[in-house]
Amino acid sequence: MTQVEQQAGAPGRAEAGQVRRGAAARGAGLTALRRNWLAVVLLTAGLALRVLAEFAYRPALFYVDTARYLYNNPPGMDPLGYGGVLRALTPVAGFAGVAAFQHLLGLAMAVTIYLLLLRRGTARWLAALAIAPVLLDGYQLQIEQTIMPDTVFEALIVAGLAVLLWRPEITWRRAAVGGVVLGASATVAQVGEALLLPAVIFLLACGGGWRRIIGRVAVLCVAFAAPIAAYCSGSLLVTGSFFLSHTGVTSFYGRMAAAADCATLRLLAAERAMCPTPAQQAHGPDWLEYDASSPVQWFYNHQNRALTDSELASFNRAVLTQQTGRVLAAYDRDVVKLFALTRTTSPGDTPISRWQFQTGFPYFPPWSSPAVVRAEIAQFGGGHPAVWAPASSFLRSYQLSGGFTPGPLLAVCAVAGLVGSAALLRRRLDRRARQLALGCLLCFGSAVLVLAVSDLFEFSWRYQLPALVTLVPAGALGIGVLIALAQARRTAS
Repeated sequence: MTQVEQQAGAPGRAEAGQVRRGAAARGAGLTALRRNWLAVVLLTAGLALRVLAEFAYRPALFYVDTARYLYNNPPGMDPLGYGGVLRALTPVAGFAGVAAFQHLLGLAMAVTIYLLLLRRGTARWLAALAIAPVLLDGYQLQIEQTIMPDTVFEALIVAGLAVLLWRPEITWRRAAVGGVVLGASATVAQVGEALLLPAVIFLLACGGGWRRIIGRVAVLCVAFAAPIAAYCSGSLLVTGSFFLSHTGVTSFYGRMAAAADCATLRLLAAERAMCPTPAQQAHGPDWLEYDASSPVQWFYNHQNRALTDSELASFNRAVLTQQTGRVLAAYDRDVVKLFALTRTTSPGDTPISRWQFQTGFPYFPPWSSPAVVRAEIAQFGGGHPAVWAPASSFLRSYQLSGGFTPGPLLAVCAVAGLVGSAALLRRRLDRRARQLALGCLLCFGSAVLVLAVSDLFEFSWRYQLPALVTLVPAGALGIGVLIALAQARRTAS
């Protein structure tokens, strides 16, 4: 072959190589789709539902507490990490962009959980089923469409768990990154502080020698505290108070006042007026904490906050120490509500209707009229509040007709998560089962702490949503542990 012929044939060989590589890539893509077809179907359905929600309620949904994150009003009621997200997104994308971002986070959480479960050794079908709740739960869809911090909080939980669980071996660097991410969640929702304990327990269970264990735990704790300390330092400079928020004292009042037997409770004279009447107690913790007619609001309106917080803390302590049984009974009743077959509002609970899609645009104080909402939207960009009736009707019907994660399924996940975590107590556990059990321990511990601490203040169906990204994956990992143990037993026999 002459040199001219060789040069003429070179482009042809290059094109043929590109064709072969393209065909190989397409073949690999088709193989991946076939192997993960169930996850792809669920992701497609989750995407479709999110597109419907985005168009059904424009530009987004607003809730009573939305003003806290937009304007820090009332001041210091919640950490304002989510407010930073709003300030970053609204100037360029408006409220519709925030809702779209949160929907993307919902999909990203599902993908992350799926890949994480596969990496820990879970079967593909089980990993796919584990992401169905976060993709298809109507209450998750509704909160993603609402200007509220819950979706960002869930995403930080998933990101932190993924960092710690992505590889079998825990390095100091990954302990540090995981700690920072989980700690940052507390600047979005203060209950994120509870995530430190399960992460520490997980590192202890990983083993590797006491020097390494203590070193990794120390790194995790320092990293976890770093974003919280940075936020509190900023709060000190701006407000004079070194704290994430003052929600804790006030929120405990709602739980304690609802459970108290004021006729037998021994209180200081200055605290006696904090005790609600039976009629007021019937409204429940949320009303007692926030309503203008609640006894505690008189104190906040007529004396300084520091004195009121001190008296409130004394009142809470009196109820907890003198009437522990009443408090625990009320708390236990709320904890088990997560596992109910249906979603209903119990007497004294925050109405579940707040977290359900409506056929019209919902208005809550201070967003109590179309004119007020239009004025707020105008400040951040976007059109008038509007509802696309066909989509809103479908979403409401879907959500109320079973489009949510049933309580008995969450109960199964809780039992499987407990059993899977307890498998670490076995003397002999093969590598695959151990990796599954360690992942189960971290996810299950995170679920228990976040849900249990949230219920300490009050029960709300909104506060149960983190179960979709912690308890459900823990259940899948727990089932994976049982499958691995059964396979090992058959192999041994």
